[in-house]
Amino acid sequence: MASVVAGGEVGLLRNRVPTNVARGTNQDKFRSTWRDRLRALRNLPPALRIVWDSGPRVVVFGMLFRIVAAFAPVAILAVSRKIIDSTVSIVKDHHPATPAFWWLVALEFALAVCAGLLGRAIDYCDCLLADKFTRHVSIRVMEHASRLDLSSYEDPDFYDKLERARVQATDRIGMIQAVGRVVQETIVAVTLSASILVFTPWILLLLIAGVLPAFLGESHFAFLGYSLSFRQTPMRRQLDYLRVLGASKESAKELKLFGLSHYLSARYAGISDEIYAQDVSLLNRRLWAGSLLGLLSTGAYYSAYAFVIYLTVSGGLSIGTLVFLAGAISGASSNIQQVFSTFSSIADQALFLTDLLQFFAVRPRVMSKPGALPAPRPVRQGFEFRNVTFAYPGTTRRVLEDLNFRLEPGQRIALVGENGQGKTTLVKLLTRLYDPTEGQILLDGIDLREYDLEDLHREMAVIFQDFMRFEMTAHENISMGKIDDINNRASVVAAARKSRAAAVIERLPLGYGQLLGRRFEGGIDLSGGEWQMVALARAYLRDAQLLILDEPTAALDARSEREVFERFSGLTRGKMALLISHRFSTVRMADRILVLEDGRIAEEGCHSELLARGERYSKMFELQAASYR
Repeated sequence: MASVVAGGEVGLLRNRVPTNVARGTNQDKFRSTWRDRLRALRNLPPALRIVWDSGPRVVVFGMLFRIVAAFAPVAILAVSRKIIDSTVSIVKDHHPATPAFWWLVALEFALAVCAGLLGRAIDYCDCLLADKFTRHVSIRVMEHASRLDLSSYEDPDFYDKLERARVQATDRIGMIQAVGRVVQETIVAVTLSASILVFTPWILLLLIAGVLPAFLGESHFAFLGYSLSFRQTPMRRQLDYLRVLGASKESAKELKLFGLSHYLSARYAGISDEIYAQDVSLLNRRLWAGSLLGLLSTGAYYSAYAFVIYLTVSGGLSIGTLVFLAGAISGASSNIQQVFSTFSSIADQALFLTDLLQFFAVRPRVMSKPGALPAPRPVRQGFEFRNVTFAYPGTTRRVLEDLNFRLEPGQRIALVGENGQGKTTLVKLLTRLYDPTEGQILLDGIDLREYDLEDLHREMAVIFQDFMRFEMTAHENISMGKIDDINNRASVVAAARKSRAAAVIERLPLGYGQLLGRRFEGGIDLSGGEWQMVALARAYLRDAQLLILDEPTAALDARSEREVFERFSGLTRGKMALLISHRFSTVRMADRILVLEDGRIAEEGCHSELLARGERYSKMFELQAASYR
């Protein structure tokens, strides 16, 4: 277990404390964990701000209910003391109970009823706040994730951070509610402790001395639990992937044909067994240490209780005072422990909030500048790549190098080349999903970085080979191309006709209202080619000045492909179009063809010109044509 704990602490602290501290003595480790825990409390103000934003009225009422409820225990004990002493006096002196006595009984009943109602009101507010907080944070995570760079989604470390942020969006409400509890528990502990101090301070000191070791032990193991959970995040992501892989429509065919089920389940079992062993090892240590430290708290409580009994039988205290102090000692002991425990829990869970707040702190590098220009309407000069070089973040390999070409209004350019030559990367640069490592991309003579990013994207329609298949209605699937037109049925139908998707949709039982895909009940799945037509309709609906199709007909048969491009040729007249395809029967329709090789433009020209040269393009064309002879 030592290696597990050390590894977990190093994994957690590697970005926060020097490595030599994490590997130092046990005393150094103990101090560093406490420093980290206290440092994490700085997460509370921004977290509480998020809570406030999610439901200010619920927060206010919930806190007011807790504060009022905190005074109920000492009030009930004080009234009970009066009732018991009055009862003893009535029995001893044989005189009847006065109306004031029965008013005390009624008062205790009223206090008990109020305490019960306040408890229910607090639970009600907690439930409302949990729903509001989960909704608010989940929406913030979705919105923030949508603004981040594409490069973030290609980084495994980012996926770990995103996964933890998604968990924090739903799991940290317990910590938020704990902040309210610690206020209530502190008030209860203070009021009960003050009542004990009236009689003797030694009882209170004894209770605190017994609670403190248990608090330190629980807090230490809670921190180790966070450390272990942090280190296990990549393994848990693997488990999620294997769980989906082992039981999904997309993988079912190959799992059956290749006999992969046993291998995947065995791999899942191996990883989950490793996680289980780590968890059990920590739980065992926590069980034994917690049990021993718990004995100290129990011993302190009963020592104080025995001391009060001794004072009573010695004649120093009345029976009512005995009952009052017994209740106060029990309540104070319980609440002091709860204050320490809850505060420790808040500090430890604040460490988890680090992941959520760090996720919110991630800022995109590809973004609009202040005072950015609107996209030109219409585009007059077109796009120009000027000495563009690009390497993906975190790598030194240049995917594109010293690229120069123009895409002018009304022009259709095709990109060809073997896989890995940078065709899709060029599209990502043109649409400013990335910025060049070197060089410039100009639009009408102005750097793309000077334009408002969202406005620029409104003038672009892109369909990638791995296009999205939205498990929504056919109408919604097409509307995703221009979400502002989601209620414009005529525009959606017109776009479907342009892409030939209309014929597919009209055969569905519910037409444009038909749910597509198999994820939800009542959905109907489409073939790959039919999905592709729906995706093309999405691009046509956008009616943008630049249309980019990355392998747009890969799933279509030859006849359907021909019909699509006959339409494409007419629909892109007067627009800029960029086409990526491996089929030369498709790219020959372009005005100009760029042949990419090793991130550079190896050849450039129209289909007939490139064939006449007899170089790279001509050889690729002949090789593909030979397969059809």
